[in-house]
Amino acid sequence: MSKLLIIIPAYNEEANIVKVVNGIVKNYPQYDYVVVNDGSRDKTAAICREHGFRLIDLPVNLGLAGAFQTGLRYAAENGYDCAMQLDADGQHRPEYIAAMLEELESGADIVIGSRFLTVKKPKNLRMLGSYIISWSIRLTTGRAICDPTSGMRLFNRAMVEEFAQNLNYGPEPDTISYLIKNGAVVREVQVTMGEREAGQSYLTFWRSIEYMVKMSISILLIQWFRKRDTETPYPERSL
Repeated sequence: MSKLLIIIPAYNEEANIVKVVNGIVKNYPQYDYVVVNDGSRDKTAAICREHGFRLIDLPVNLGLAGAFQTGLRYAAENGYDCAMQLDADGQHRPEYIAAMLEELESGADIVIGSRFLTVKKPKNLRMLGSYIISWSIRLTTGRAICDPTSGMRLFNRAMVEEFAQNLNYGPEPDTISYLIKNGAVVREVQVTMGEREAGQSYLTFWRSIEYMVKMSISILLIQWFRKRDTETPYPERSL
């Protein structure tokens, strides 16, 4: 079995973090984890220390991409075969990790926990951004990604190293699209996600619109000008 690190980015998740981490420790002890506290203003870091959770405590807020990339660097430096993102709000369910690992070990570079692989995506305003981003990826790569905005993603060792060493590699749909165009094997596994159990999501309606526009422009235009370094071995690639 691959040596997996579960990365849990956390920003102001004092109400959720204990339940999420304890659920992993109790039910999935075969997997390692690390909480990346992303400059939280609440007691997230203090609670993690109080419970003895494995913690990386960032002094400032880097955003989700920066926090997850910090976790990927930890995974790369500590010899993990693969790493995945599990959000601290309780929406991502670790019961699907085994199925995602199976896909990774059968040849995938990245596995996405998809809400819409076998379940029809709702046609409503909330899902508009997902439809547009899926269309943008298909237009530029020829590949259909059913749930491009899912944050439940699993990366193999090669991807862990590549993400860890490149500052412009956020775990976002535009980078996934870019990697598909460059030969990465991306697969999806059907999952069901829970609802946020406490606290408020960062992604408001207007932020969702902003995110959709940003990702679409990046996929359709900016990705054509990115340069990929896959020849320099880790950890010698320059940041």
